[in-house]
Amino acid sequence: MSTTNTPTAAQPQQQQTPPPPPEITTEELTAKALNKRYEGLTTVRNKAVKGKGAWYWTHLEPTLVRNTDTGLPKAVKLRCSLCDAVFSASNPSRTASEHLKRGTCPNFTSSVAPPVSAVSPSSSSSPSHHRKRQSSGAVPSRLNPPPSYHVTPITVVDPSRFCGGELPYSAPPPPRLMLSGGKDDLGPLAMLEDSVKKLKSPKPSHALTLTRSEIESALDSLSDWVFESCGSVSLSGLEHPKFRSFLTQVGLPIVSKRDFATTRLELKYEEARAVSESRILDAMFLQIASDGWRESLVSLVVNLPNGTSVYRRAVLVNGAVPANYAEEVLLETVKGICGNSPQRCVGIVSDKFNNKALKSLESQHQWMVNLSCQHQELKSLIKDFIKELPLFKSVSQNCTRLGNFINNTAEIRNAHRKYQMQEHGESIMLRLPLHCKACVFEPLFNLLEDVLSSARAIHSVMHDDACKAVLMEDHTAREVREMVGDQGFWNEVEAVHALTKLVKEMARRIEEEKLLVGQCLPLWDELRAKVKDWDSKFNVGEGHVEKLVERRFKKSYHPAWAAAFILDPLYLIRDSSGKYLPPFKCLSPEQEKDVDKLITRLVSRDEAHIALMELMKWSTEGLDPMYARAVQMKERDPVTGKMRIANPQSSRLVWETYLSEFRSLGKVAVRLIFLHATTCGFKCNSSLLKWVSSHGRSHAAMDRAQKMIFISANSKFERRDFSNEEDRDAELLAMANGDENLLNDVLVDTS
Repeated sequence: MSTTNTPTAAQPQQQQTPPPPPEITTEELTAKALNKRYEGLTTVRNKAVKGKGAWYWTHLEPTLVRNTDTGLPKAVKLRCSLCDAVFSASNPSRTASEHLKRGTCPNFTSSVAPPVSAVSPSSSSSPSHHRKRQSSGAVPSRLNPPPSYHVTPITVVDPSRFCGGELPYSAPPPPRLMLSGGKDDLGPLAMLEDSVKKLKSPKPSHALTLTRSEIESALDSLSDWVFESCGSVSLSGLEHPKFRSFLTQVGLPIVSKRDFATTRLELKYEEARAVSESRILDAMFLQIASDGWRESLVSLVVNLPNGTSVYRRAVLVNGAVPANYAEEVLLETVKGICGNSPQRCVGIVSDKFNNKALKSLESQHQWMVNLSCQHQELKSLIKDFIKELPLFKSVSQNCTRLGNFINNTAEIRNAHRKYQMQEHGESIMLRLPLHCKACVFEPLFNLLEDVLSSARAIHSVMHDDACKAVLMEDHTAREVREMVGDQGFWNEVEAVHALTKLVKEMARRIEEEKLLVGQCLPLWDELRAKVKDWDSKFNVGEGHVEKLVERRFKKSYHPAWAAAFILDPLYLIRDSSGKYLPPFKCLSPEQEKDVDKLITRLVSRDEAHIALMELMKWSTEGLDPMYARAVQMKERDPVTGKMRIANPQSSRLVWETYLSEFRSLGKVAVRLIFLHATTCGFKCNSSLLKWVSSHGRSHAAMDRAQKMIFISANSKFERRDFSNEEDRDAELLAMANGDENLLNDVLVDTS
C-alpha cells in the first residue's frame, strides 16, 4: 500500500502547455545586475546634487562601460568630472577620499574641497594624519618640537560635524588642533562646547518625549520579546550600559532586571495561562504529547482537535527515568487538565516510554489511544542499522581508519589540505567520532559526508609524489591506499550514506509536517518502497535492511494507524462507479481485524454492534463525491512550493456535520483523525537547558524557568513557529557570500 492509492480530484481538461521561457545566459544576468547598480548610483548622485547626499557626488559621475562586441554592459565605473580619471564603483566614499581629499586629482583645489573640521577624524589634516606623516620621517624630539597651533578656546569643535554632518562649502577651513589625548579627546571636547553653548543660550530640549501609555506599551513589547526568546536574551543584559543608552535615546526609562524577573514575568505568565486554559476548556477532547524523555527537560503539550497546540508544563529529570515514573507524570498531567472528566483525554503520544507506560495507561482507560513518536522511531531505525548491519560496521571502521590516517599523518594531512583547496577553495579535517564505539547516527553521518565530499582530494593524495614514501613504508598506509583504490569501498560508503540520509530526510519531513496518525501506514509504505529502490541500486543490503524495517514497523505499529487510515476521508479512493470509498484493499487481513477491534473498544458495549454496522455502511457507500473532493483539495505552499491539503480540518469537520448519521462511528472518527503521531514541537535552547540543569534544585529558579518556558512555547505555538533561534542563527552566519551585490547596494544608498 503506497501513497499512490490516495485519490485525487477529477482530472481537469487538458490544456495546451505554454512554450518554455527563453533561457537567460550568464552574460544577460550580469548585464542586468550592472544596469541595476548603475541606476542606483545615478539615483544617489541626483539626490546628492540637490543637497541630499555626500559632497563628492558633485565631482564623481557613474559611467556604464559596454562590451564592444556584444554591446552588453561589462562594468560600472566612476569618472572624475575634474580630470576625467576613471575608478571602480565598488566604494565611492573611499574613491573620494583617495582621489579628492588626498590631492591626487590635479584639478581639485581648496575652492571646491569640502569643509573639513579641525577635529574631524576623517579629515586629511587631522592630528592622526599629521602624526602619521611625522612617523614616516625623523622622530620628533625635544630639539625639534612639532609646530604649535593657536586655537581659540571652546570654538574649535562643531558638534554637528563631529556627528557626521556637513558644513556649507563657503565655510573657511578651521585651524589645526593638537590635543594631548589624541583623537579620543574629540568627543569630550565636543561635549564641553555643547555644555557651554547651553549655558550661554539655554533652549528647550528637543529630546523625544513619550506619553505614559506609549512608554508602557513599549516596555510591554520589550518584555514580550525577552520572555518569548526564552533564555536567548539575558535578563542581566537589560542593564548593559549600551542598552541603557539606547533606552535613554528613544525616550524610555531605565528598566530593572529584577522588575522583569518578578512583576513583569508574573503578569505575562498570567496572561498566557489564561489564554491557554480558555482554549483547553473550549475543546471537547484533547491529546497529551510528551517530548524530551531522552534529555533533561520533558515538555508536556496539549494537542487540540482544531490543529492547535498549547504548552502545559515542563518536568526536570536527571539521568535514567523508570517507566513507572513516566506513567505517573502522564497520569498526573491528564488529571490536572481533565479533572473529573478523564474521558476528554483521548490519547497520549510519547517519545520514549511507548511499551510499558503507554500500554499500561491504555489498558486502564479503554477510550485512550497511546502512540509512540514516529520521529524517534525513525531515528531508532538508523541506530538499528548501525548496531546490527555488517555493512554499517565495516564502513564505520574503514572510514574511521581512513580519517585517522589522513588527520594524524603530517605529510598526508598537508597534501589533503592542498587538494581540498584546489577542489573546494577551503580545507577541513575529517570529522572523526571521539572513539570508535561512538559511531552512532550523527557522528557517523558527518564522517561519511566528509569522506564523500573529499573523495577526489583523497584519490589525489594517494598518487601524490610527496606522499609516496609514507605510503610505501608503512603497512597501515599501504592498506589504506589499497582500500581507497577499491571501487567497492566507495560503493559501500555511498550506500550507507544514502540509506542514512533517506531515513533522516523522512524524519525531518514528519517533524516539519507534524505527522498525524492516519499518515503512519502511508509513511512506512513509502519507506519500504524507497529501501527497495536503494537495495536494487547498490546491491549491498542482502535483505537485512528490509527485515530491520519490518521489525521496527511491528514494534511501533498501533491499530489506530489502520483505523484512522480507513476513517479519514482524505484517503478515500474513487472506484469505477464514481464513489469515493475507504481503502480497505490497502490493508492486510490482520489490519482489517485491528480496525474492528479498535472501534469496538473505543465505544461503549451497547454501541459496539451499531458502530460495526455503520462501518459496513461506510465501506460500501463512502462519502459524497463533492465533499470527498473538497476534503482532498490541495494548494501550493508559498514557502516550500510543495502541494499540501488546503484545509486539514475538513477531514474531521465532515464527520461532525455532513456525516452526522454515523453517530457511533463518527465519535471514533473525530477522535482518531486529529491525533498526532509525533511529539515534535517546542525546543528549548541550550542556554536555558544549561541554566535549568545548574539551578534545578532552586524552587524559585525553577518556578521562573517554568513560566518563561510556558510564555515562550505558547507564543511559538500561536505563531506556528517551531524553529530554534540557535539553528536560525547558525544558518544566518553560515550564509555564503552571494549577497555581496546586495550589500554594495546598501552601502551605496547610504553613502
